[in-house]
Amino acid sequence: MSLKVWAPRAARVELVTNDRRVPLLRSPTGEHELGDAGVELTQDYWLSLDGGPPLPDPRSEHQPAGIEGPSRRVDHGAFAWSDAGFEPVPLALGVVYELHVGTFSEVGTFDGVVEHLPELCELGVTHVELMPIAEFAGARGWGYDGVNLFAPHHAYGGPVGLKRLVDACHARGLAVILDVVYNHLGPRGNHLARFGPYFTERHTPWGAAVNLCDRGSDEVRRFFIDNALMWLRDYHFDALRLDAVQALDDDRAFPFLAELAREVRAAGAQFGKRWELIAECDRADPRTTTALERGGLGMALQWSDDFQFAVHAFTTGERNGRLQDFGELRWVAHVLRHGFRHQGTWSAFRGRAHGHPLDEPSRGRLLGYLQTHDQVGNRPRGERISALVTPAVLRQLAALMLLGPFVPMLFQGEEWAASTPFMYFTAHGEPALGREVKEGREREYRALGFDLEGSLEPESVDAFARSQLRWQERDAPPHAEILAWYRALIGLRRAQPNFDTLPVRVESDPDERWLVLDRERIVLALCFAGESFVLPLANGAEVVLASDDAKVEAGCVRLSPTGCIVLRR
Repeated sequence: MSLKVWAPRAARVELVTNDRRVPLLRSPTGEHELGDAGVELTQDYWLSLDGGPPLPDPRSEHQPAGIEGPSRRVDHGAFAWSDAGFEPVPLALGVVYELHVGTFSEVGTFDGVVEHLPELCELGVTHVELMPIAEFAGARGWGYDGVNLFAPHHAYGGPVGLKRLVDACHARGLAVILDVVYNHLGPRGNHLARFGPYFTERHTPWGAAVNLCDRGSDEVRRFFIDNALMWLRDYHFDALRLDAVQALDDDRAFPFLAELAREVRAAGAQFGKRWELIAECDRADPRTTTALERGGLGMALQWSDDFQFAVHAFTTGERNGRLQDFGELRWVAHVLRHGFRHQGTWSAFRGRAHGHPLDEPSRGRLLGYLQTHDQVGNRPRGERISALVTPAVLRQLAALMLLGPFVPMLFQGEEWAASTPFMYFTAHGEPALGREVKEGREREYRALGFDLEGSLEPESVDAFARSQLRWQERDAPPHAEILAWYRALIGLRRAQPNFDTLPVRVESDPDERWLVLDRERIVLALCFAGESFVLPLANGAEVVLASDDAKVEAGCVRLSPTGCIVLRR
């Protein structure tokens, strides 16, 4: 195995093992390469810059002892894959399930996720999305502070455990999406700046901005593109979700995202794969998912927080932060029709116009959800939507999400209204850093008007332990009833051919507080009022799903307060 490292800031780079130090050969461009043919990278190693302390390889494939330990190479040809014939369901027709490996199962590992794949298949999801699993500090954390981006987290099961999980998913017909973070690195164990100009003097909300457009940015872009290709090629992921792409500081004519999309498409063609990219972005810009050939960024899908904001603000009454731009039934209807709340219109939250004009969303281009790790975990007590609304309202919102125009995504445990919260937790292991994280989170909570009572320190073991799912509650009331509702809705969606292409017609009355979503073959009627009322609907519709006493009567439907009914034509 060869070894190359780009370290233009170092005059000398040495390979360090337990018994020797071997100098690497430096090129004029700052690339250092192992030239000693007698050195075999079969043992753990570090890299030393100009005689300094041993550091992990920036492209370390495995960190068996964590972020400060030695690096280890991985023989990717040694794993016996069994997924040669796997073909994923197209994302536009998919139902996505976001999960956090550490809290999804009792053991908190990749193998722990495998144990619960039968339940996900029974639910009807098509894609499993893993929150970030690149090596980060400690044994527990969300993963958005990764520092060894090429190494699957050792506490989850490392490279082999991850491959077992992906292979097991494919064996059950489940595609797998990986959440990757390219806009910043974590605060502890991040040594990239010692090797080269990986960062700029500009900052993101989470740390120094990655250098995508200044001197040396060609090599930095190569680093992240190679990382993306590694996950797709060597670990058989089907798609990548790119975290907060609005924080990518990039003003080059050919943006990093477009370059990444082009390379992923080309590499996929070589392997006979259709790998896809999903961008999390709050710019409300349709160019994110516009094809490269049409001047867009080439992303397959985009997270659309606007649907979650609209239904959350309307049903909970909360108006903090971005929610101040929502709150009325008309905005729920608007987002269903147009995809984004703002289309170059005034945003009270931002104090300026926001978004790009867009008449309606491209079918299968936007994800829609009631909650994600962000919406739950960025609350002081980590409450899920099921803790903020009644079961009847939860059933309404689930129907709207799963029968709406977006590619639906569930957050782990949502399908049974899990009683466990999902809190923000870390294990940096440095008291000063722990206090800084705690104080920073509390400042954000107070700025949003949250009450901090009942919150826990991120570094506490309890914050992590409380967030672990309790699978045993899933089959007990009232969770079993919610689970049956989700299963029925997902089954209805997946049974309808080309669901993503069905038209979207929305009617609503903000005074009488009702909304009808008409997908031509499937009609959903919702009542948000405090009393029952009757809505006219065409004759010949068959009731396929209903809550409480909702029923059809002579060309109309009678809905109880917070009731909903699904009809099939």
